[in-house]
Amino acid sequence: MKLAFVLLKYFPYGGLERDFVRIALECQQRGHTIDVFSMIWEGELPKGFHLHLITTSGMSNHKRVADFAKQLYHKLAKHHYDLVIGFNKLPYLDVYYAADPCYEAKVSLEHGHLYRLGKRYKVYSAMEKAVFLAENKVQLLFIAKTQIPYFQKYYHTPDEVFHLLPPGIDISRVRPDNAQDIRRKMRKQLGIREEDKLLLMIGSGYKRKGVDRSFKALASLPQFLREKTQLLIAGEDNIDKYQRLAKKLGIKKQVILPGARKDIPELLLASDIFLHPARHENTGTVLLEAIVAGIPQLVSGICGYAFHVKAAKAGVVLKEPFVQKQFNQKLLKVLTSDKWQIWQDNALAYMRTHDLFSMPEKAVDIIEKTAKKNKKANIYTLWDTP
Repeated sequence: MKLAFVLLKYFPYGGLERDFVRIALECQQRGHTIDVFSMIWEGELPKGFHLHLITTSGMSNHKRVADFAKQLYHKLAKHHYDLVIGFNKLPYLDVYYAADPCYEAKVSLEHGHLYRLGKRYKVYSAMEKAVFLAENKVQLLFIAKTQIPYFQKYYHTPDEVFHLLPPGIDISRVRPDNAQDIRRKMRKQLGIREEDKLLLMIGSGYKRKGVDRSFKALASLPQFLREKTQLLIAGEDNIDKYQRLAKKLGIKKQVILPGARKDIPELLLASDIFLHPARHENTGTVLLEAIVAGIPQLVSGICGYAFHVKAAKAGVVLKEPFVQKQFNQKLLKVLTSDKWQIWQDNALAYMRTHDLFSMPEKAVDIIEKTAKKNKKANIYTLWDTP
């Protein structure tokens, strides 16, 4: 089959982007041709992928996204694709991989009537309708069932188009037999003494991931413990801003901000506790990566995959709504706990008894099944920009 994959932006360290690559590579392995349409592409292009970069105009994000959708119509109309698979909410999709929460639910919770009069709302609302309205018959690939009721509440999307996928953790994250050797080597590179504790956070978008929350919790530790604890953030954001925050809180010497890193498996093994006090997180694939690496965790309950940490008994899940004082207390308790080996053993046992890896294969099964049913002539109706 000739497949079109669509995502607005690609950079090599995002969870959505990594899922896209793994699904597309699985399609390629099965003999399908891969065309990719995007506004921005950073990093290497996988061998055999055909990239179509679409240059957009507009002073705001929503105007650029609307322009992308318009141009996408003309690009798709020139070719015959058996299927169009999207990783952002856009028109013309046959299959949508759902990594983002319901926009309409978020607007209803956070904004009033006047917000709905703006162009931004009208564009993003129309994008979501193009995917979730029942008459569009888009097949929906979900990795977290918690969001499904919200979409059905606002769009009455029928049950039969929802497909719940298992997680798709990369096998490279699994704890290897020589984990202790890797741990010692990486900690030496980082300058972390064996008697010190290394806290690890992974992900770009520091505010959403709760980096400031971790800074405050670290600063709240008793001095003797704080001086023996380091916090490393592997991900992209305004590093200068967070270095200033660390200095203000008196923890500049305890914080390591290297930006995005490629050696995530090694960093996981070098760490003692994985922190993820996110403000919102549809799934949180990094939680499962920490489980298969055998790293104890302290995470916010809002994360879609937090139930895995709880079910595995692989650490501590914070109650919602988030309370900073509670997080501070839990961090102190976890750092001084004698349960670390139990948490690690529980995590690895959970990995062996649950399907945490087959998402790409299951997703492509659905893609192929959808293509067989569709057999369409690839005729699109030009999306009417709000």
